[in-house]
Amino acid sequence: MKEIKKISALFFISLLFLLVSCEEGSNEIDGKKPADVKSIVITMIAKSSANPVFESAKIGAIKTAESLSEKYSKLDVTIDWQTPDNESASEQAEIIRKAVQNGSSAIIVSCSDIDTLTQAINYAVENGVAVMTFDSDAPNSKRFAFYGPDDLEMGKKLMNELGQLINGKGKIAILGGNKMANNLQERVKGIMTAVADYPDIEIVGTYYHSETEVDAIAVMSEVMKLNPDLKGWAMVGSWAFFGEKVNDVIEPGKIKIVAVDALPVQLKYIEKNYVQILLGQPTFTWGEISVETVINKIYFNKKVEEIIRLQIIPVTIENLGGWSRQLKAWGYKDVPEKYLGI
Repeated sequence: MKEIKKISALFFISLLFLLVSCEEGSNEIDGKKPADVKSIVITMIAKSSANPVFESAKIGAIKTAESLSEKYSKLDVTIDWQTPDNESASEQAEIIRKAVQNGSSAIIVSCSDIDTLTQAINYAVENGVAVMTFDSDAPNSKRFAFYGPDDLEMGKKLMNELGQLINGKGKIAILGGNKMANNLQERVKGIMTAVADYPDIEIVGTYYHSETEVDAIAVMSEVMKLNPDLKGWAMVGSWAFFGEKVNDVIEPGKIKIVAVDALPVQLKYIEKNYVQILLGQPTFTWGEISVETVINKIYFNKKVEEIIRLQIIPVTIENLGGWSRQLKAWGYKDVPEKYLGI
């Protein structure tokens, strides 16, 4: 009799386990999450919505959040994209404070100003919210990680590529964007370091401006009027190629240009020889790698690298087709069709 009771008890336990397993399996099949699912809301803050370079970062973050949520049944990741319409460090800082107050699980931010964002990041961390930076860092803040290029080396790359294009001699100018952005400051510093190897190259100046097409073109137009013998531009960002205004201030091929970023809207300027080299960044991975790193840190409690480097890709007329196809794969909708087949 005791043996029968033991067998009955074991049968009952096995049946209960099977029912629970079946219920969990049913949830997976029905697309339902278990009752003990962990919801993680990541607030992501780029510099500005007006800058299309951040659009694929948003796509990368959202797709990665969806992928992680599908992969792990007890994990539900949501991206709360909160980016100022136009670049504003004070607005970014306010968004961070509100994210903390609203219970955000983590924050990912590209910093428009080191000092302002360092204070805001430290506030978030001191209130229990993990913060990661991407694209533009706040290195002295309490952020746990940064994902982006080595901007100092990128600046050196800019200068060396331009130096070769103008045969190591002549006047050049630096288009510097936002003077307060750490990543752009580092790129300018890299240019100034590398130019020491070119004794016959003269830098006429570094010109800062709001990161819009209109402001970039206005600066360029004024500088070229003052320096009609200018041979080249080292651009730490490709703002001048966001629209059509560059057609009115530059004659294709006359002034050599190397610039950072290679978005779909800018590719035609490679084809038309307005710009000879664009240093492309895999901006989709700003979202992808950053979200994966945050989840590894706050959900899986893994040790993550403090500095995660992004590799730049020089884009020229020779690899325009391959780069165009990569942009398309990252989710860009406006890649010119004619470049996809070359």
